[in-house]
Amino acid sequence: MRRDNLGGSQRTRSTQRVRFFIFCLHRMNVSYEKIPGIDREKLHAALGPVLAAHGVECVECIWRTDRSGWLLEISIERTLSSEPVGSGIPGYGVTIDLCADISRDLSAALDVADCIPHRYTLEVGSPGVERALYVRRDYERFTGQAARLKLSEPRAGQAVIFGVLKGVDDQGAVLIETEQGELASIEFEKIQSARILFEWKKGTGARASARRSEQRTSDKPKKAQSPQRSR
Repeated sequence: MRRDNLGGSQRTRSTQRVRFFIFCLHRMNVSYEKIPGIDREKLHAALGPVLAAHGVECVECIWRTDRSGWLLEISIERTLSSEPVGSGIPGYGVTIDLCADISRDLSAALDVADCIPHRYTLEVGSPGVERALYVRRDYERFTGQAARLKLSEPRAGQAVIFGVLKGVDDQGAVLIETEQGELASIEFEKIQSARILFEWKKGTGARASARRSEQRTSDKPKKAQSPQRSR
């Protein structure tokens, strides 16, 4: 049976357009972004489908300059559905190979979107084992991990709290078991900044881990880079 190549081609293009439109409807979750001068909707439309196809979500999306010029930094982590239940490990499953594959696919998507006005470098990586916490779902995701919370207002004379995350309560407050054994409830709006603390040795406290983390320089997130030029 002879196929009508013209009609088939038209149908294929039509199907591709529909699929692309559906993909563009995918809402990209991002915990933190700083993208001055870039069309947010166009950027999300380019990034979202690619990240979803690889089973990851965006943690940080940052547009900035460094010594070599403009840089678009994308940090990623596996979606909860693609992680083993209860793993709660920052950067779990994010490998150099995965970052390289995503970087390649994002490069193509960004070229098509043409939403970046400068020559730039694309960098895709993990947020690292001492990942910053930005939104409530971060505190739920990393329940059981040691963390450091810096407060906008001191609580019982403490502006910084070290402890183990215990999720979020029904009112949206962050729960943390402090070094003193207290289960503290901290209003989310009063947390100025927070991050996971990687405990280097079993049995050491979160505060000791924090001090070590401030001195170390070798633990860098996995990253893949691609030089890009917007069209």
